[in-house]
Amino acid sequence: MTADATPARNAEPAQVRLELTFPADPSRISGIVERVVEIAREVHCSSGKELEIGLAVAEALANAVKHGCHNDAGKNVYLRLSTEPSGAIAILVRDPGEGFDPRMVPDPRVGAGLESDHGRGLHMIRQLMDDVRFERGGAEIHMRKG
Repeated sequence: MTADATPARNAEPAQVRLELTFPADPSRISGIVERVVEIAREVHCSSGKELEIGLAVAEALANAVKHGCHNDAGKNVYLRLSTEPSGAIAILVRDPGEGFDPRMVPDPRVGAGLESDHGRGLHMIRQLMDDVRFERGGAEIHMRKG
């Protein structure tokens, strides 16, 4: 372990509360979202924001199934939810797709975005969560609330 990777003294690491891989079947999403909301309530992370977290996770999972896996239940989506000592909740959703450039998704509130048939979910996720970032060329979304 290098000096840069050494955790600060007395710093509590994030605690993974849920980690799962599931077939890219849209019918699986609602049960996973229910579990995410339940965990958020249990640990009082982002108190009062559980439904916002659930909606953002639902959108991220739907995007992973539809765009990353092309609705192919032979492919898998990965989700990890962890809680931080600060009371924040962090969620990672990863799909096996090639990703996308989130900067190329038009703002659904103006211009071409008004008539686009996609991009609203991504906008909604950004509005609901405090921090949203993409990795692996857009095939992985990291969201944080709290």
